[in-house]
Amino acid sequence: MLEDPSLLDSEPSQVVNLTQVDAESVHADLVRMHQSSAMEIEASEVELNQGAALKVNADHVNARQSALGLVQAGEVTVHNGAVGLAQGETANLNGYTGVVVAGTANLGNAYSGVVASREVRAERIESIILLSRNVQGNVQTVIDTRGALIAGLVGGLFAGLMLLLGRALFGRK
Repeated sequence: MLEDPSLLDSEPSQVVNLTQVDAESVHADLVRMHQSSAMEIEASEVELNQGAALKVNADHVNARQSALGLVQAGEVTVHNGAVGLAQGETANLNGYTGVVVAGTANLGNAYSGVVASREVRAERIESIILLSRNVQGNVQTVIDTRGALIAGLVGGLFAGLMLLLGRALFGRK
């Protein structure tokens, strides 16, 4: 006798192990992927080794030599990988990241576009924009917190002056 398919979808598997597989969506308590890819992963714990995922939502994510698009997790750990957006309470990253939003960001040898965190600890990091209250370590950045504030103020002042000038020159009489 066949089981009701809605029951199969309602309860996720306890553990899913994938090796050299391409998956659309994975839902489980623990997901382990080796040389595999997935469009979406939702789990309590995710372990990736030489894998790729577009969207990951988990409590804990641990990835080695992997590429991740959007990661939302309590704790994110990536070694020698690439991440588009990492959002979590704790982010331990080593590799390339587009945007990091975290309570605490521990960055090893990392290259990042934007880092926004209450606390940043870094061995060596290069970033374009860094927003943080407390920074420890070797950090090279184009725009730090103070620079971002000044750039925003100057940009707003310039835009306001241009609007006033445009209104004065081309406004109705």
